[in-house]
Amino acid sequence: MVSYLFRRLVVAFCVCIAVSMLSFGLMFMAGDPAIAIAGQGGSAADAEAVRAAYGFDRPFLVQYLDWIGSALLGDFGQSIYFHIPVTEIIGNRLPVTLQLGALSFGLALVLAVPLGIAAALKPNGLVDRLALVLAVTGQAVPSFWLGLMAIVVFGVWYGLVPISGADTWRGYILPVVVLAYSALPAMMRITRSGMIDVLAADYIRTAYAKGLPLRIVVLRHALRNAVLPLVSLAAVQLGILLSGSIVIESVFALNGLGRLAWESLLRADLPVVQAIILILSLVYVVLTTASDLLNAMLDPRIRGAR
Repeated sequence: MVSYLFRRLVVAFCVCIAVSMLSFGLMFMAGDPAIAIAGQGGSAADAEAVRAAYGFDRPFLVQYLDWIGSALLGDFGQSIYFHIPVTEIIGNRLPVTLQLGALSFGLALVLAVPLGIAAALKPNGLVDRLALVLAVTGQAVPSFWLGLMAIVVFGVWYGLVPISGADTWRGYILPVVVLAYSALPAMMRITRSGMIDVLAADYIRTAYAKGLPLRIVVLRHALRNAVLPLVSLAAVQLGILLSGSIVIESVFALNGLGRLAWESLLRADLPVVQAIILILSLVYVVLTTASDLLNAMLDPRIRGAR
């Protein structure tokens, strides 16, 4: 287990370095950042002044090392638009995104696992067909359209919940449900697939032959092995929910990290964009690494894999 942990941490470290370089390099891929900051009405002299003020005239490697060194200390520089530290802006917006992502993930997981198990117990049955319809609809319907329809029906027509903002817990109801519905199909289908494979195994038939109740066979013997692919997918889905909530945050006017990224792109606020990309990417790497370690704990065969 120790050697497997070391290998995974080395891989995670290499990915983090690559992600940090990509995050920093994105600022230069769209063109000269000095021209973007100077604006459309800026002259060549203005762009040159910006280039000198922000150090864009230095070698790329020097700029990267300076930026990553400051980032490791929690300093992402100052926002070009707000003229305040980037960490302060992100600190004000991050809790909304974390709450939205965590609640959506929890709701999707609580619904996906029981539905997947129920569908696997009776393939092609009524529950299985209903789950298939739910999965296909969740994958086919765009989240922004579903969010707008939810606002119209539950917010405007019936006035049951707020249609924007998150001043109270009721403001999270619609965005959490809409975001969870987009993550539900994949987790439900992989749970169903894993359970069908495991329930056909010899040791499950042996457990039935011993007279064990269905609840014990499913929850204690089958689910542990069937859940292995779900652990990896769940980590990916949580990362997607955290980093891909820009549409939902925009539809429901939530001041989270996703909406901040979109606003910063429109304002050419490059330090904020860099910091958001780096933070969300590192969160994604941490989640996937944690899922690999959890799978190794659940299945000892993974530890010896090369």
